[in-house]
Amino acid sequence: MNYITTDELNTHLHLENLQVISRGDDAIAAAAIDGAVEEARGYLGDYDTAAIFGATGEQRHALLLIWVKDIAVWHFINLCNAGVEMELRKNRYERAISWLKGVQKGDITPGLPVKENSSSTLIMTHSNPKRTQHF
Repeated sequence: MNYITTDELNTHLHLENLQVISRGDDAIAAAAIDGAVEEARGYLGDYDTAAIFGATGEQRHALLLIWVKDIAVWHFINLCNAGVEMELRKNRYERAISWLKGVQKGDITPGLPVKENSSSTLIMTHSNPKRTQHF
């Protein structure tokens, strides 16, 4: 079972555009969805990604679902821009990645299952700006 089906992309891209770009080949949309899931999975290392992306229907995290669809549509429309507002899609893709980076850094805490027995701990380091002495 896939996290997102091709039919579910219709909330982000009109059905006629899906058909024009895919030319009837569902494998193209499936590849874009798989790529989007893997891209999102890479940002969620501290979370139980098997449970997150194994969820179906109403069990899926609503906001993550929206962002993964945005990423999938971005990968999908790169094949062809037939009737698609590229700038809007690019902005939505960048917003999705920004949200995932916020989750990765710990700035955003989504209601997602956390890995059990996770040995990873978020450690942030920084220093003061370099000082220059002038005599």
